[in-house]
Amino acid sequence: MRLNRRSLIAGATAMVASRAVAQQPSQAVGDTPELYPGERDLYERASREGMVVSNNTGPTWANWNALFGAFGRRYPNVNLVYNDVGSGVAVNALDRTRNRPQIDTIYYFGANGVDAQRRGLLAPFRPVNFDRLPGVAKHPEGEWFTIHQLETVIIVNKKLARGIPRSFADLLAPDYRGAVVYLDPRTTGVGQVLTWAANFAHGGTYENLQPGFDYIQRLHRSGNVLRVMGTTPYAQFVRGEIPIWVNFVNDGLRAKFVDGMGDDVEVISPAEGTIAAPYTISLVRNAPRPDAGRLWLNFIMSNAGQQLFAEGFVTPSVPGVPIPEAVQARLVRHAKSELLDLGRSAAQLQALQQGWARAALGS
Repeated sequence: MRLNRRSLIAGATAMVASRAVAQQPSQAVGDTPELYPGERDLYERASREGMVVSNNTGPTWANWNALFGAFGRRYPNVNLVYNDVGSGVAVNALDRTRNRPQIDTIYYFGANGVDAQRRGLLAPFRPVNFDRLPGVAKHPEGEWFTIHQLETVIIVNKKLARGIPRSFADLLAPDYRGAVVYLDPRTTGVGQVLTWAANFAHGGTYENLQPGFDYIQRLHRSGNVLRVMGTTPYAQFVRGEIPIWVNFVNDGLRAKFVDGMGDDVEVISPAEGTIAAPYTISLVRNAPRPDAGRLWLNFIMSNAGQQLFAEGFVTPSVPGVPIPEAVQARLVRHAKSELLDLGRSAAQLQALQQGWARAALGS
């Protein structure tokens, strides 16, 4: 789920898909131990509501499809409906329908969750494992909370790149002339997080962005930037058109393990350290099916739900969730990773975007 994500699964299509999920062979909650105390009672109440609408959860992103399937098998009497509209669009649509919302939960890039909370669109709810989240990963009353995070990494097509950069500093080397692609921080959350990562890697802070701008300027003046993109170039990378892509970790691992690139791809966490983007979710204020919404959110935050995120190459938000060894073997280890502080970064968004434009474009 990126900022400005364009794909949309229409409500009717989502309804059909979610029914298919619910009809799969079920390991229902009544047949197994509870994931948390009170799960069966909550399921009974949610069953009376019969449905939950999960807004902005596209099935091909972050392994949502696997969570849909697992939820449907565990709770066969709650029909799960979903769509994928993009974070900013989702918040604006909810604002227009705030008096009679049609959705129960809403998922977004973390900064959009802060925006929705400030508009008064969200209900407090502290799900399973809420207390295990660090303070920076949640609203104190649970109006939004982080369910997974994505780190900025260097994704290399080894057939195209002349060597493998291991750090932000390495990307300045002459060997990588015309090889580096990344996303525009004026239009994408990915680009914003990358700019923060470059800033912290060079000694910057939330109040001092100049080290990051200096690095961006050097990178562009080196001639190593092939292009800056306004939307994700995943298909171009898989087709072999991009030597080095500075991006979120999940796209690199998906290209490597799912979409056929295999050992041609190497995914590197920068040696200086990286920044992780929080992706958050919320119960909607005045949700038409609040118990079904709570059931869905609890499942997402349970150990079972968090493990499914890891299988989709995104980092679970709950510390210490047990991850199977086979899954861990595919994930990237980070020497240093810091979760982006949504409040402090949002306060500097305009400065970050304007400073990047001056450094990268001279404008």
